[in-house]
Amino acid sequence: MDHSQSGGNILIADSGATKTDWCLTYGGEIVQRFSTKGISPVYQTEEEIAEEIRLHAYPLLKGKKVQSIHFYGSGCIPEKIVFVKNAIYRSFPIDVICIYSDLMAAAHSLCGHNAGIACILGTGSNSCEWDGYNMVKQVSPLGFILGDEGSGAVLGKQLVSDALKNQLSEGLKEELLAEYDLDQATIIDKVYRQPFPSRFLATLAPFLWKHIEEQSIRRIVERSFSDFFERNVMQYNYQKNKVNFVGSIAWYFSGVLRKVAEEKKIKIGKIEQSPMEGLIKFYS
Repeated sequence: MDHSQSGGNILIADSGATKTDWCLTYGGEIVQRFSTKGISPVYQTEEEIAEEIRLHAYPLLKGKKVQSIHFYGSGCIPEKIVFVKNAIYRSFPIDVICIYSDLMAAAHSLCGHNAGIACILGTGSNSCEWDGYNMVKQVSPLGFILGDEGSGAVLGKQLVSDALKNQLSEGLKEELLAEYDLDQATIIDKVYRQPFPSRFLATLAPFLWKHIEEQSIRRIVERSFSDFFERNVMQYNYQKNKVNFVGSIAWYFSGVLRKVAEEKKIKIGKIEQSPMEGLIKFYS
């Protein structure tokens, strides 16, 4: 059946700092999927977001009738919702355009209409307690300087800090600097002077994953996950609810994550790399 002119098409978008995943669905079936650059109301104006959608998303959906749009994005805080909505409306002048935070994407995707704890462990980290319909509690993530425990940015921060202060196992410091073409001056510049230091730090996470059997590396990851549970998750009703995760850090380091959770008597539910599959299910 051709749904290109059908009125029941739902467009779901999940946007992070680097890319936006778009999925056009009909009755839970995928009609079309594609990716564009990340959209962030924190760093972009309404004009820039509108332009990105007009040039890169809209042309791919030409001729397809979209009934509703559900856009989930990092930085989609209440005061930014209106201009994200306006930016989308310029290309898609329809009545139903809903804008949600990336944390809501995690809750809808991981928990759906059931109660649970939804967490994001990606470049940054975030979490909330979900009752099946609303967020009932959320501990503020505070960003990678004050918080974001367990995130790629914080893991990367700890890694370069330990490397430059000679806390890593023999040879690892040299390997890290060579692999990423870094020296102390470059690191200081990227962290303190360049834009998006959290993104730079998160790009170092694969090094941790590659060397996870090294004690000095494993210690960084375990300690950061332990901090995430203690400073965030354990403020929720975790004895009664399962703790679910979405994000690349949770996905790749799931073994360590499960081990740390078990030590704290925390029950882990789902661990997904992306919220999209769960969102498609949620809207079916």
